[in-house]
Amino acid sequence: MKTKKNNIIQAVPIERMAAEGKCIAHHEGRVIFVNQAAPGDVADLRITRRKKQYWEAVPIHFHQLSAQRVVPFCEHFGTCGGCKWQHIPYELQLQYKQQQVADHFQRIAKVPLPPVSPILPSEQTQYYRNKLEFAFSCKRWLSREEIESNEEVDKNALGFHIPQNFDKILDIHHCYLQPEPSNAIRLSIDAFAKAQGYTYYDAVTHRGLLRTLTLRTSSLGQVMVIVQFGGDALEPEALPQVEALLGHIKHAFPHLTSLQYIINAKKNDTYYDQNVILYHGEPYIMEAMEDLKFRVSAKSFYQTNSAQAYKLYQTVRAMADLQGKETVYDLYTGTGTIANFVAKQAKKVVGVEYVEEAVEDARVNVSINHISNTSFFAGDIKELLREDFVWAQGLPEVIITDPPRVGMHPEVVQTLLSLGAPKIVYVSCNPATQARDMGLLANRYEIKKLQPVDMFPHTHHVENVALLALKA
Repeated sequence: MKTKKNNIIQAVPIERMAAEGKCIAHHEGRVIFVNQAAPGDVADLRITRRKKQYWEAVPIHFHQLSAQRVVPFCEHFGTCGGCKWQHIPYELQLQYKQQQVADHFQRIAKVPLPPVSPILPSEQTQYYRNKLEFAFSCKRWLSREEIESNEEVDKNALGFHIPQNFDKILDIHHCYLQPEPSNAIRLSIDAFAKAQGYTYYDAVTHRGLLRTLTLRTSSLGQVMVIVQFGGDALEPEALPQVEALLGHIKHAFPHLTSLQYIINAKKNDTYYDQNVILYHGEPYIMEAMEDLKFRVSAKSFYQTNSAQAYKLYQTVRAMADLQGKETVYDLYTGTGTIANFVAKQAKKVVGVEYVEEAVEDARVNVSINHISNTSFFAGDIKELLREDFVWAQGLPEVIITDPPRVGMHPEVVQTLLSLGAPKIVYVSCNPATQARDMGLLANRYEIKKLQPVDMFPHTHHVENVALLALKA
């Protein structure tokens, strides 16, 4: 293998999978993390980043393709930032994810561990998501052929952001992530907007009428469409365009449950601080799980793989092993889905969440399902879980915690140690930070079970549920 001046290393064997979906190779004793490869490939690599202890690279030419590879099913594979593991058989994806959980806990937690239970696979590996967000852009990602042709091309796009090129959008023809009518709605809106000459958003100048499109579907067949317009929609001449597009969507898809829109003049796309305006139908869609129903509004959080969310919550409930006499704390409760799911088996469930709107949704779901033994509180968890709160709500026998990817705040970990609940069920979408927190809890707790759940096929992401028991 030779290193050229232009950062190309020739004929490098790709050895194995690593964290975050990358593969590992070596060159002259140095570790190289390689994107878009598979174990068994032999490829020329272009170095994209040099660190003291490792390099990062991408393959630019394959001398040999791995026997593990399969043909990707999506035409956008390799350019789109999603579904990066399409070239790896699903059975191997599951093995890599399970190994990822084991590796994180062995490397980071550094405590005695039980064997990692076999990962729970997703029955659906395509069209499994219930929510997608697309971006409008006047700076479509152009292929090399389009650039070299020097011909005039349409640069408007409705699709996904290109990795490391946030202002560039890949125009999506067909997406395998969300069931119909997702593709039909997106393509219809795109065709109408282009035919009418609507302006697509420019993330640099922050001009343009059309900004984002959010589609939510439910297991009950309900569909929500949210169109986010840019600040240009506030101009008087833009109001007829807004009305015409919304009218087109309503007419083309008369069975929509909810059609809403937002006018966002900010410089970022987040709309949790924006006013969501109902144009047609209901301001929410309904989800169901066992005999429970959940109202999902435009700003609500709900697990994006509904079928796997059911497996995940069943796992949590089984690990909690409630007998009907326990007080349960559900930390980072979100819209109270887990809290309501386990409520029948508990004496009392106390949900704590820092997002006020989520707590409001949780309380609505309590009312819908006629649940009388759950209560929800909004606030900073590390500030809320004080002595007076615990005195008022009662000491927990079981704590369920489902924090964001960054894991729990160190002060929350210390609070859990001081509470000393006999049992903790820790749900995480990031086994690395989960393992870190487990190491901090090891003074008083031992890990009894580790159960990975595959929520996102064809990606490296993995959910993990851990059961901790208070040491004798």
